[in-house]
Amino acid sequence: MAAQALTGVALRTAREAVVHEHMASENTHDFDVTMGTFGHPRYEIIPTGDVFDGADEVMRYFAESRTAFPDQRNELVELHHADESIIVEFDLLGTHLGPFRGLPPTGRSFVCRTLAIFAFAEGTDRIVCERVYFDSAGILRQLGIAHDPLTLTGRVATVLNHPVTIGRAVFRQVTGR
Repeated sequence: MAAQALTGVALRTAREAVVHEHMASENTHDFDVTMGTFGHPRYEIIPTGDVFDGADEVMRYFAESRTAFPDQRNELVELHHADESIIVEFDLLGTHLGPFRGLPPTGRSFVCRTLAIFAFAEGTDRIVCERVYFDSAGILRQLGIAHDPLTLTGRVATVLNHPVTIGRAVFRQVTGR
């Protein structure tokens, strides 16, 4: 669908259709369709600080994330309209079956409630940025890479992995400094 000069309800309806097309094509790994929903391809992954700006970088993001999680998919929970964006709440799901940033596959699955803001070029139905928020620690715990810090295992792992930081915290607590 080419960029359209729309207003009001027509623009809102067109944008919602583009978001649905975008999310569905991500699920089927039809990334040519996904790329067609952008006026300018850009992902901002807020928990990791990653920004993938431009077609080549976005395709690199797809390759990296789908190599690690070949069944990665989203399930829509709610969709809300704002002036120049659509806010989507969804469950992100996947199974860690390939290497991811130096981590070997664990074979474990995750489900994570996620929020994405789809920003649009003013007056068009083309996405210029998908800004994604999620609990990365929760995903890592489900994959067996991290531990809940409220459990005994999590506390022991924290002390072993961060002895100086924990030692300073205990010192401050004991001395009142």
